[in-house]
Amino acid sequence: MKIIPAIDLMDGQVVRLYKGDPKQKTVYSDDPVSIAKQWEEDGADMLHIVDLDATIGTGSNLDLIQKISQELTIPVEIAGGLRNESIIDRAMSFATRVVIGTLAFQNKELLQIIAKKHTFSKIVISVDHVDGYIVTHGWQENTKTPLLHAINEFVEMGFTEFLLTNVSKDGTLEGPDLEFLEKACAIEKTNVIASGGISNVNDVSNVQTKNAFAVILGKALYENKVSIKEAKQVVN
Repeated sequence: MKIIPAIDLMDGQVVRLYKGDPKQKTVYSDDPVSIAKQWEEDGADMLHIVDLDATIGTGSNLDLIQKISQELTIPVEIAGGLRNESIIDRAMSFATRVVIGTLAFQNKELLQIIAKKHTFSKIVISVDHVDGYIVTHGWQENTKTPLLHAINEFVEMGFTEFLLTNVSKDGTLEGPDLEFLEKACAIEKTNVIASGGISNVNDVSNVQTKNAFAVILGKALYENKVSIKEAKQVVN
C-alpha cells in the first residue's frame, strides 16, 4: 500500500480544514515547496496536492502547484476544482495524475473524452461521500447518488482509480471509515485511495487490511501523530 501525504493549499499556504469547512482552517506553513520536499525526503510514494481555492471557487493555486511539481522527483497527484477540459489538460502537462470529482458526476461524456486523451489510469475519480451518498462542489452539494453504485458505474466506463473520502471523517483524527472502504475495495478492478480520519499508525494498518491501494496522510502527519517512515514500516 502506498503512503501519500497531502498538501492542501489555500492562499498559497499549506492548510488543513475540519470536515472541509473553510471557516475551520489551520495554517501549517507559508512555504509549500519546502513541505513538499520534506515529504519526498521522508519517503512518500506520491504527493497529493489539493487546490482548495479552486475547489470552493475563490481562486487558483495552479501556478504554485506546477512549481512544486517541478521541484520533485516523486509522482504528483492534483485535486481540487478541475472542472473543465482546458484546466485538466494544463494540470496533466506537469502532474502524474489528476483527481476529478464534480465534473465526473456532471458530464460523463466529457469525462470519457478526457480519459481517452490522457489514459484512464491517470484519471482518479473522487468519490466523496456523506453517509454513503456522493457529494460534489467542494462537498457542498449532495447528489443523492449511492457511493457503491457510482463506483460500479465508473468501473464499467473503464476507470480503475478512485479517491474515497468520508467527509464527516476528514480532518477529525477520529479514525478512518473502514466500513465503506472495505465495500469499495471489494469491487473488482478498483485501486482505492483511502482518505480522511487517519489519526495514528494503527489506522494506517487497519486501512491496509481492507486492501486499499494507498492511504492519504493529512492532519495526523502535520500534527506529528504519525510519520511517513512509521507508516511505511507498517505497510511493508
